[in-house]
Amino acid sequence: MGKTIERIATERGHQIVLKITSKNSADLNAVNLARVDVAIEFTNPESAFENVQKCLHNNVPVVCGSTGWNHQLKAAQDICVANNTALIQSSNFSIGVNVFFEINSQLAKVMNNYPAYDVRMLEVHHTQKKDAPSGTAITLAEKIIKQLSRKNNWSITQPFDNNTLSITAERIDEVPGTHSVTYSSTIDDIELKHTAHNRDGFALGAIVAAEFLKNKKGIFTMKEVLDL
Repeated sequence: MGKTIERIATERGHQIVLKITSKNSADLNAVNLARVDVAIEFTNPESAFENVQKCLHNNVPVVCGSTGWNHQLKAAQDICVANNTALIQSSNFSIGVNVFFEINSQLAKVMNNYPAYDVRMLEVHHTQKKDAPSGTAITLAEKIIKQLSRKNNWSITQPFDNNTLSITAERIDEVPGTHSVTYSSTIDDIELKHTAHNRDGFALGAIVAAEFLKNKKGIFTMKEVLDL
């Protein structure tokens, strides 16, 4: 993701002034961050919060695409507000996926009136992805539960009851990300599906979010970035 973000950002006329990996984490400091307009954070659940808070404490707006650290997100948002800077955290920055989120919510709202249909989800990612289900799948599930009164939780473990939304997570080499939502009855199926062909969509959306965030203050979402 870092290499893809760097390539697309450069193509759009931006300058990469700082790159942080596990090998040079000490370089994420006040002196270096003074040169940064916006930070884009794509790492892992173990390091995301530390990276985000370092940037926010130094008044650098952050676009964060790391998932699996939602239990610390409120703390990061509080730090953002206290330091009068800006933050966008999203489970998926792809423009197509965020449109998919909106369609998923609308379909769940409609299907609330049709109890003959049960709903299930499938997500497939590359084998390097550490969290399961994916953050995108969790976002989709939460939006379904909000609109579908017959579902009150989600799970990737057996057994499932009628009130539980079933999520299947598969890990296959070289799969950027596929998510599907299926409503099934004895008569037919209705399926929504998003298939990423490469990582470019995720990177482009993160850069668009960074362009949006520059010189702004507060907590934002991709709905605002994309005017959905």
